Amino acid sequence: QVQLVESGGGLVQAGGSLRLDCAASGRTFTSLAMAWFRQAPGKEREFVAAISWSGGSTYYADSVKGRFTISRDNAKNTVYLQMNSLKPEDTAVYYCAADHRPITTLGSGYDYWGQGTQVTVSS
Repeated sequence: QVQLVESGGGLVQAGGSLRLDCAASGRTFTSLAMAWFRQAPGKEREFVAAISWSGGSTYYADSVKGRFTISRDNAKNTVYLQMNSLKPEDTAVYYCAADHRPITTLGSGYDYWGQGTQVTVSS
């Protein structure tokens, strides 16, 4: 079993930056593919970014490429999402996800989910 706890959300002005952290429990973190998804009010959940267990592979949604960076620290059992040049359309609840299967952009590819953290970008 894996438990995920997100932190770092908040309110920021457009053009600003935030960093989201996702701390994972358990001793199997180094075998987990990790990802971030988000869900805005009235919209479906969407993929944001993913990173392989080694950190050697990363995927990004087109909407965040060049602005967001996903990374991980296996010694700290933590994955990060650095968000720069934030836009009002980035406003959403951001969820951390994990799975022992290979990295994917599909939500169905992740069995473990955090509770979410709110990110609000004001114009």
